[in-house]
Amino acid sequence: MNFPAELKYTKDHEWIRIEGDEAVIGITEFAQSELGDIVFVDINTVGQEVAREAVFGTVEAVKTVSDLFMPVTGTVLAVNDALADEPASVNNDPYGAGWMVRIKISDRSELDGLLSAEQYTAVVG
Repeated sequence: MNFPAELKYTKDHEWIRIEGDEAVIGITEFAQSELGDIVFVDINTVGQEVAREAVFGTVEAVKTVSDLFMPVTGTVLAVNDALADEPASVNNDPYGAGWMVRIKISDRSELDGLLSAEQYTAVVG
């Protein structure tokens, strides 16, 4: 499996790419493979501050619905609108076209609690 070294990860299988005071968040290739084919993404938290580890949306696969957990506290600035028409981009490109949200980070100190690619690899085996 692919876990890009430039990203940080959570034990709940989200990834985060830091871009200054903002970040882009999605689910890992491992999470996507465990869920199966993603058929719907529901995120209605734009404009809201979401606390670290709180639910910011859900992904629906053929057989299950799974919550999306915020890696760090932040205000949701944007949702990947392309997912409304092409939720399968999460299956095909989870670290690129399949990103979920862009946030403004509220507490940069929370970044210290995230996992490196090596640490995340150890979590998922």
